Amino acid sequence: MRLENKIALVTAAASGMGRAGVIRFAAEGAKVAAVDIDKNGLDSVVQEITDAGHEAIGICADLSDDEACASIVGETVGQFGGIDLLWNHVGHPGFSRVEGIALEDYAITMDLNLRSVFVTTGAAIPEMKTRGGGSILFTSSIAGLIGSPFSPLYSAAKWGVNGFMASLAGRLASDNIRVNSVCPGVIDTPMAKIFMARPDQETDGEANLAMMKSLIPLKRIGQPEEVVNSALFLLSDEASYITGVALPVDGGFVSK
Repeated sequence: MRLENKIALVTAAASGMGRAGVIRFAAEGAKVAAVDIDKNGLDSVVQEITDAGHEAIGICADLSDDEACASIVGETVGQFGGIDLLWNHVGHPGFSRVEGIALEDYAITMDLNLRSVFVTTGAAIPEMKTRGGGSILFTSSIAGLIGSPFSPLYSAAKWGVNGFMASLAGRLASDNIRVNSVCPGVIDTPMAKIFMARPDQETDGEANLAMMKSLIPLKRIGQPEEVVNSALFLLSDEASYITGVALPVDGGFVSK
């Protein structure tokens, strides 16, 4: 098993890519701490994992709160005795407008996409150092590699995630802690539907989705498991010589 004897913490784990991730990581031998604000979804995924004979705990937390971002690391360590793998997957689609946006809306987008990542990672680094190393993964986006017309604010946050990742990769290499990002394109998840619908603009989500699909060289929307395959590789020892990489998982969208 590719994650045998590893302890993994995954945020936004109740649905979509995060849910697929904790199920896969547990099946690959990791003890998993799944974090989400959705308690029902969290209970469901933890039950699925434990029913399959694997180890998992659910931590219900609002990651717009700094104390919660730090405490999930402590709860993971308290339950399992350490942390080896951190997938900072939590995010927020942001708003398409810049003009007239309330600063409260700006704050929640930046808090969930960037601030929470900063706080949780900061809490996890000392725990990884005590175990002789680890692997940190951020969920960025193709919007963190090329500008997204759907949400300039989301793009700003995800570019920040990739910059933070690249800086940490160099800073933590001597501690045997690898740091990478996975950058999904359009993936079949609940968040993708929200992102394409742009509720603050009342745009046609289906039309936007069809337009994006037409621009993808592989001519289809990605599946959560396809992102998880990349996340699993980057977190695992198979990627032991890879750090500082922002990997697009997008059907070739950014290659055009």
